[in-house]
Amino acid sequence: MQRFAPAKINLFLHVGDRRANGYHDLLSLVVFASAGDRLSVAPAPHMQLRIEGPHAKGLQADASNLVLKAAHALRQWAQANGHAPPDVALTLEKNLPVASGIGGGSSDAAATLRLLLAHWGLPVPAEDLYRIGRSLGADVPVCLRASPTLMSGDGDTLSPAPELPGFSMVLVNPGVAVATPAVFAGLHARSGAKDMALPSRFGSLRHFAAFLDRTSNDLAAPAKLMAPSIMRAEQALVATEGCMFARMSGSGATCFGIYADEATAASAARALQRSHPDWWVVHAGLWQSD
Repeated sequence: MQRFAPAKINLFLHVGDRRANGYHDLLSLVVFASAGDRLSVAPAPHMQLRIEGPHAKGLQADASNLVLKAAHALRQWAQANGHAPPDVALTLEKNLPVASGIGGGSSDAAATLRLLLAHWGLPVPAEDLYRIGRSLGADVPVCLRASPTLMSGDGDTLSPAPELPGFSMVLVNPGVAVATPAVFAGLHARSGAKDMALPSRFGSLRHFAAFLDRTSNDLAAPAKLMAPSIMRAEQALVATEGCMFARMSGSGATCFGIYADEATAASAARALQRSHPDWWVVHAGLWQSD
């Protein structure tokens, strides 16, 4: 049994005031990409985690890993509600760069919850599942949805996104990791997290790209000061043929470009791979959980 953990892309990210719980108010339009990690599960004599894949290096397969934290949190709910789920061996195929602004750890945790929910056959109410996700991190609930979502509050308020036009993406990470707390510490200019009037649907991709151009990622400026290669990655995306919009996602350092179709995105990805062989570059479509 397997579950996919798609990359989370912040198409825009407006930051507001800091709350008493340490989180900032925000407003963000989130989509998910068809590039991501993969989780699998098998019976085992004790709870364990194995990490493999191109970005497994440096990750700890211990209690500090969000995958095991998610497994233990769901098991605690099960035991508190009269269930006795058996031990399992989890395998994480890590395809996404670590600390890269595309929600890899949060998406892994959400995929673990979905995977074990099915494997153990647990009747967890949706509100309890989201509460468990929230206890693991502010981005885990939206990753449980894994569909276009407007996030607000401190990530606790999730609403369906307007109907979006179809598009493909190219994701680029210039090979640097930036720490989210350090990026927030360097944040000086904020757009604020007030509600934004959005249409029920966008008539065309060009219309949508023009809308995105009027928004921002408030974390981009401090992240680019910390890692100037983020700016170079964004500029490289903009320079590719057919790129309609490009921006940094989350707290960085991954940037995304939007293209009209898969063929154009694939061509742009190949060009970037040739000119920057040391960068992580993939093209992807939109992912929506069933």
